[in-house]
Amino acid sequence: MRDKGEYLFTSESVSEGHPDKVADRISDTVLDTFLEADPYARVACETLVTTNRIVIAGETRGPGDITADLLMHAARMAVRDIGYDQEGFSWRNAHVECHLHAQSAHIAQGVDAAGNKDEGAGDQGIMFGYACRETPDLMPAPLYYSHLILRRISEARRNQDISAKGLLPDAKSQVTLRYVDGKPVGATSVVVSTQHEEGMTQEDVKALVLPFIETSLPPGWMPSADEIYVNPTGTFVIGGPDGDCGLTGRKIIVDTYGGAAPHGGGAFSGKDPTKVDRSAAYAARYVAKNVVAAGLADRCTMQVSYAIGVAKPLSIYFDLHGTGHDVDETKLVKVISDLVNLSPRGIREHLHLNRPIYVPTSSYGHFGRTPDAEKGTFTWERTDLAAELKRAFGR
Repeated sequence: MRDKGEYLFTSESVSEGHPDKVADRISDTVLDTFLEADPYARVACETLVTTNRIVIAGETRGPGDITADLLMHAARMAVRDIGYDQEGFSWRNAHVECHLHAQSAHIAQGVDAAGNKDEGAGDQGIMFGYACRETPDLMPAPLYYSHLILRRISEARRNQDISAKGLLPDAKSQVTLRYVDGKPVGATSVVVSTQHEEGMTQEDVKALVLPFIETSLPPGWMPSADEIYVNPTGTFVIGGPDGDCGLTGRKIIVDTYGGAAPHGGGAFSGKDPTKVDRSAAYAARYVAKNVVAAGLADRCTMQVSYAIGVAKPLSIYFDLHGTGHDVDETKLVKVISDLVNLSPRGIREHLHLNRPIYVPTSSYGHFGRTPDAEKGTFTWERTDLAAELKRAFGR
C-alpha cells in the first residue's frame, strides 16, 4: 500500500463455517491427528466438501494405526464443532471418503536427511512475510477488522448468546478503510453476509449484526448507515457446503494479509512443516514482525525462496517500503541469517512446529494471532528477536 496521498483499501474474511474453511479445518484435523501420534509424520492433505459429502485425499507417511476410519471420525467431529447439523450438511450423516495414500518415495528422498545431507525443502517456491504498524498485532487494518467482526459473531454463536440467536456458521465480511498518508483513519463501507435460520428477515439479521460491527471498529470509524451492507442478497438460509462446494487452500489471501502484501501462492492447511509453503511463510512473518517490533521499520516485507530437496534458502530479500529507520536492507539480510536458521529443519526447531497445533490456524487467519505458550500455538507471532535486532543495529 502507498505511503502518500488518500486512497481506499479493502480486505475480506470468512468464518469457520465457510465451505472452504470447513475443508481447511478438516485437512488440519488430519494433520494434527498424525502429528499427535508422530511429530515427524508427513502429511499433504486436501479436502473437498459439498452437500452431505466429505472427500479427503492426499499423501501421508506416519503410524499405521492412523486408519481411514479414525480420520473419517475426526472429520465428522470437526464438522460437529463448527456447528453443522443441517439437512444439507450434517456431521451425523454426511458421506465421508478417505483416499489418503503413501507419500511419494521420490519426494521423500529429496526431503529426508541422510548422511551429510540436511533435511531439504518439501517443494520449490517463494514465501512472503509482512508486518506493519496499523494494529497492535502489527497486521494490516482492513483484514484485522474483517476477522474481528466475524470472530466476535462466532464466539457469541458458539456461546449461545442471545446477541447471535438465529445466526448459523457460514459468514463473510469485508471492510474498506480510508487511508491518509499511509495510515487508516476510518471505514467507508462494511459488508457482512451471514447464514441464518429460516423465518428471519434481512432486518432481523441486520439488527443482530450491527452491534458486532460497532464494537469491532475503533471509535469514530463507523461508515454511514447506507454503506453498511448486511446480507445484501436478502435471504441466506442455505449455506456452508450445501450452498457452495469447499476446497482446502482456496482462501490464501484471507489466511495471510488480505491483499496488503504479496503471496507466494502456496496454501497452508493440511501440510506438515517440511512443506515450506507453510513453515517458511510462518518464519517470514516471524522475522518481519520482529523487524517492525524492534522499531527498525514501520513496514516490512520479507521474501524467501527454496528448491525441493535443498536445505539452504536460495534467496532472502527485504523491502522496508521506505519506512526503515536508518536500516540497510542488505545488512538486515546478514543479521537475520545469523539469528535464524531458515533451513526447513531450522524453522521447525526454532518455531516448534512438529506438534499438533494447526487446527486453530484454519480460520480467522494464520497471522496476527496471540501466541499461547501452554498450547504451543502461533509461535511465529512471538517478538523474542526484537531485542537482538535492536542490539545489532545499535538501538
